[in-house]
Amino acid sequence: MSSPLNIASRDAAAGPVLEIAGPLDYAHATALREHVSRCALDPGQCLTLDLAGMDFCDSTGITALIAARNHALAAGADIALTAVPPNTLRVLRIVGLDQIFTIRPGTDVAGPS
Repeated sequence: MSSPLNIASRDAAAGPVLEIAGPLDYAHATALREHVSRCALDPGQCLTLDLAGMDFCDSTGITALIAARNHALAAGADIALTAVPPNTLRVLRIVGLDQIFTIRPGTDVAGPS
């Protein structure tokens, strides 16, 4: 049995930060989509997804990340992924998503890179 996905929200100078912990998979990706859809974003802000606590990500999870990007862009905002686990970063690079996401090594959310 997999552990639940936990999403904690906090505000940073650049915009909202969602800290994602647990598996971002078929059983849990909807929770991220719903959480992101409730994020109020202003033009110029940056939605940051802190993936430091994410322990697994399948194709449904990748799709949820893309949906989060679409939500941010529709609001005139940007999106950044921080602390992406190595296995997920490898997948993002293989499918070329590292070219459409801003990816930061740590949890620095001071502002756009």
